[in-house]
Amino acid sequence: MLLFTPGPTPVPEFVRVAMSEPTIHHRTKEFEEVFAKTRELLKEMIGLPEVLMLASSGSGAMEASVRSLCRKKVLTINSGKFGERFSKIAKAFNIPYVEIKNEWDTPASLESVMEALKNDSEIDTFCIQACESAGGLRHSYEVIAKAIKEYNKDIMVIVDGITAMGVEKLDVSCVDALIGGSQKAFMLPPGMSIIGLSEAAIKIIEERNIGFYFNLATELKNQRKNTTAWTAPTTIIIGLCAFLQKAKEIGFDKIYQETKARSLATDAAMEGIGLMIYPKIPALSMSAVFDKEAEEIRKILKSEFGVNIAGGQDDLKGKIFRINHMGLIPLSEISWVVNAVELSLERLGRRKFNGLANQIFLEKYYLSMNGK
Repeated sequence: MLLFTPGPTPVPEFVRVAMSEPTIHHRTKEFEEVFAKTRELLKEMIGLPEVLMLASSGSGAMEASVRSLCRKKVLTINSGKFGERFSKIAKAFNIPYVEIKNEWDTPASLESVMEALKNDSEIDTFCIQACESAGGLRHSYEVIAKAIKEYNKDIMVIVDGITAMGVEKLDVSCVDALIGGSQKAFMLPPGMSIIGLSEAAIKIIEERNIGFYFNLATELKNQRKNTTAWTAPTTIIIGLCAFLQKAKEIGFDKIYQETKARSLATDAAMEGIGLMIYPKIPALSMSAVFDKEAEEIRKILKSEFGVNIAGGQDDLKGKIFRINHMGLIPLSEISWVVNAVELSLERLGRRKFNGLANQIFLEKYYLSMNGK
């Protein structure tokens, strides 16, 4: 079975081999060496001065970031299930918040964000997704973050990059907390989150010293010594170290280029056989296709062609299917998926299979890889 859900992603053999070694204790020099190497590779890839690894899913990092950085009121963007989660976190901890709500195919507008800030001087934190994976939407977070910092440099900008980190080179020049997750582009099992931090964020975290398990000040103090405040997800960190070493060997920019080429080519192939890409601005991490027979297509892909892709959630349940592009994906595998989608349409009596999807995919892919 080919796993093409946008998280969890497949775990490559070289990562599985690294994680299959006998478990080592998290309070040893051996693990500290692995932890130190992983931290440095993450900082190099993310481009922020500090990075934390937490034994939690991405939602734990979202909670920790909001609680640690918001002093008065938070402004959130809700264009899907995960943007909504920022608001739910604020509500759970009685943190005042303002929410800008959009349709799930619609990105945040700079105008609406700036209007909200100008109407409420208490807002000191802004939360947004780089990719809202519920609908495969890409927010122009970097444009909005830059405008926010020009308006008030003290407003903290938190970006959920869980389905964007490792997919593209993210502009972090105006970002204070960038959140990632193990089971996405890093091709690891679920269970670990990542937070890249700016110097301004570090200062606030250390001053406020908020929380117990998710106390980022405590984690900073410990992780700077190459250990963790609580029991570390040792096996996942060992796997992450192996993945990052391989990614650096390949070249981060090469991975970004290949991911972009795969994503754009798949979107073009889907449109070429009469399907509709759902979001107004698609993210590179996945192809989200809106179709009245989305569930039937998913069932055929799984039962007849050995391809497992994701469906929609909440209001989009049964209305979209999502194909992953995160991680190190062999060209032959995504080519199989593209062919299988076209064959599924033939099974449903919608079009005769003639290989058009794969033709479009390969042409677009190789043109993109050659900078055209």
